Amino acid sequence: MPRTRSYEIDMCSGAILPKLLQFAVPLMLSSILQLLFNAADIVVVGRFAGDNSLAAVGSTTSLINLLTNLFIGLSVGANILAARAYGANDHKGLKEIVHTSMLLSMISGVILAVVGFFLAETLLGLMQSPPAVLDLAALYLRIYFLGMPATLIYNFGAALLRAAGDTRRPLYYLLLSGILNVVLNLVLVIVFHMDVAGVAIATVASQCLSALLVVRCMLLEPGGVHLVLQHLHIHPAQLKEILRIGLPAGLQSTLFSLSNVVIQSTINTFGEIVVAGSAAAANIEGFLYVAMNAFYQANVSFTSQNMGAGHHDRIRPILSRTLICVLAVGLSFGGLIILLGTHLLGFYTDSPAVIAAGMDRLIILCSTYVLCGLMEAYVGSLRGLGYSVMPMIVSLVGACGLRLVWIATIFQLPRFHTIQMLYVSYPVSWFLTTATHAICFLLAIRKLRKQFADI
Repeated sequence: MPRTRSYEIDMCSGAILPKLLQFAVPLMLSSILQLLFNAADIVVVGRFAGDNSLAAVGSTTSLINLLTNLFIGLSVGANILAARAYGANDHKGLKEIVHTSMLLSMISGVILAVVGFFLAETLLGLMQSPPAVLDLAALYLRIYFLGMPATLIYNFGAALLRAAGDTRRPLYYLLLSGILNVVLNLVLVIVFHMDVAGVAIATVASQCLSALLVVRCMLLEPGGVHLVLQHLHIHPAQLKEILRIGLPAGLQSTLFSLSNVVIQSTINTFGEIVVAGSAAAANIEGFLYVAMNAFYQANVSFTSQNMGAGHHDRIRPILSRTLICVLAVGLSFGGLIILLGTHLLGFYTDSPAVIAAGMDRLIILCSTYVLCGLMEAYVGSLRGLGYSVMPMIVSLVGACGLRLVWIATIFQLPRFHTIQMLYVSYPVSWFLTTATHAICFLLAIRKLRKQFADI
């Protein structure tokens, strides 16, 4: 396979840190652009449609993540398998992975669209969404999920491009779709007064554009991730491997989302002001999360390619440099968000009460979010090494389980029944889960050392 095309990165030789940054920075910007889709939704409805509309859109985030993360996790499996095949120069295997993955994305998108559209109100009711925002939230959710096939097609396509080191073209596509999203938001909400329906339609339109662009890229791509529509086919062996690696990854993300849904349901009991403040703060936190998560995704691709190429001596240096980058980004960005918190929240609402409620969340979570980034760095190495069930089990116990126990026990004590103590469950779970993943990585390396003397 050619390694000289300008969009690809040679992950298997040379200095690691510069190439890690070359991979992660465009990916970070891409993820920030994706968040700007939601941020544009929330900012526009918060400024031009009111706090109830803000709470309606914001309260759907946890539910959307819960329903989509399982399928998006499958794209992680596609990325890891494609990167290994690329590193091993397995042309036939890579072709089968590409076409199996893209057809799987289409099927998954249709399933999610049907589930989200018909069960929106029921699921929001189970989350105890405030009655004042339930109808608006259900309308937003139904329209949003109609765009789910496009969302998954883009995510799978971008994951396959990342397997070859290409993180720049997905950035360009998201920039174009992001511009479309913002323009449609302003027109549909301010000019046509379509409220939450307007921002949902704008988001779906932008998702469709990004999906069309990434498919066009793969159709014209001459390399290993070239897509031929007539060759779309589920190859059972490749599907099995995608499910083996990707399904636990998706379940892990779903478990995090499940605990977040439980927490969101509890936040909803504090009323519309707290819900709106938490929604705005969570959106801001998302920018910090994706900045660190870009290095997790880089770690997955770098580790997978080097495992495929048999360069096992690079596995630990890849992790160490990932941890350094996560620390630098997490601490600096987290501190900056806290420092500018009231100004940032002011973009979403002009209500002092909502801003104060948002700051309660930002101070606790952004000061400790670096723990989440460190946790995912270890997970990236484990998945790149081929471990999929282990990180899922650790997350089940350390994140989902602990948060549920926290809410059922400590939070129920009258002294600790506050919104601040609810937020504290996040850093506590991150710390314990990070420590456990670090131990798992050391055990995995020890096991591999028995097989390969160069680790």
